[in-house]
Amino acid sequence: MNTYTKKQVGDTGEDYCVKYMKRHGYKILHRQYRKRCGEIDVVAKKGDTISFVEVKTRSAPMLIQPCEAVNYRKQRRLIQTAQWYIAEFDVQCFCRFDVCEVIVDRETLRLLDIRYMENAFYVR
Repeated sequence: MNTYTKKQVGDTGEDYCVKYMKRHGYKILHRQYRKRCGEIDVVAKKGDTISFVEVKTRSAPMLIQPCEAVNYRKQRRLIQTAQWYIAEFDVQCFCRFDVCEVIVDRETLRLLDIRYMENAFYVR
């Protein structure tokens, strides 16, 4: 029985997400963009839109959906980090927050399912 660290599972999920996004026409701008207030897993562009993507990776079976972990507190941290990104790179286009759920096999980390949700939450 293989045991993987949370970091290994998370990094694998991000790799699957990036592959999915590239296949769907996204250009990856940054991975694991970090600031004091938080981290954005993937920053990508498609057309005239920048997507700030939170990747949630879980192994099957699971009790709750991965996107449920993107609670109000996590959203606030993502928004703050995105504000830093927008200022640092002088972003002048539409931005949105997406969530990518990645479900992997517990033993092998093989991809079982991926769900990509555009506009998963909004700045209020």
